[in-house]
Amino acid sequence: MNHEENMHYAQVAKAIEYIKANFQAQPSLEEIAEKVHLSPFHFQRLFTEWAGTSPKKFLQYISIGHAKKLLRENHATLFETAYDTGLSGTSRLHDLFVNIEGMTPAEYKNGGKNLAINYHFAGSPFGNIIVASTSKGICYMAFYEKEEEALENLKTNFPLASFEKKSDFTQQNALAIFGNDWSNLKQIKLHLKGTDFQLKVWETLLKIPMGQLSTYGKIAEQIGQATASRAVGTAIGSNPIAFLIPCHRVIQSSGNIGGYMWGTTRKTAIIGWESAKVKG
Repeated sequence: MNHEENMHYAQVAKAIEYIKANFQAQPSLEEIAEKVHLSPFHFQRLFTEWAGTSPKKFLQYISIGHAKKLLRENHATLFETAYDTGLSGTSRLHDLFVNIEGMTPAEYKNGGKNLAINYHFAGSPFGNIIVASTSKGICYMAFYEKEEEALENLKTNFPLASFEKKSDFTQQNALAIFGNDWSNLKQIKLHLKGTDFQLKVWETLLKIPMGQLSTYGKIAEQIGQATASRAVGTAIGSNPIAFLIPCHRVIQSSGNIGGYMWGTTRKTAIIGWESAKVKG
């Protein structure tokens, strides 16, 4: 996870934006490569290196047709099997951090007073990321464009906490999720500030298998509040932990990608990347 990787993501993101905008025309490899100012050979190699699959296959993974297929499959996988039995295997994240610990009512209300928070800037396959931790676990993780804004957003979430720019084991363990080898991952602990309803929604998101998708309505059904889709959407939109709590796996029932706090291009990239990992 370095500067070169971030540059690669920027080029891939530009290609994904072009693919999304021109999907119906089924652009050729040469056309896409031209838009990112690379030769077809170098673009194919870069894209395959980043996504683990060809641009053509990736295009299929981010299509509405594929999304609808995943939603149909997900009904059985998520709601009839995974929810009752738990999730296992390296392609599913739930078993890596089964414990979400909510902050105490005092910590929740007083803006993090007496909390000591370490934060660190790092790279990822999807761009720069800020990760922050308390003594109990990861409390914040977000993609960013500018470090100053990223830190300000973190401090807005915990206005009375004390902050130190410091990398620690908790953070490095969490960032290891972006690597290719998950065989040695330790349990990732999350220390979250949220209402009981938000925590319930976020816990439910952890049960969506990697490479699968769900909808706001299905999440509402799963937590036993079928009419609360709008409230579920608000809770998902306030998710403080990018990628680890996979709000990117929730899309519109129509198959459209829908919104994402850290940008729809990044959401599309993550969905396609995860599909490629699972298929691979």
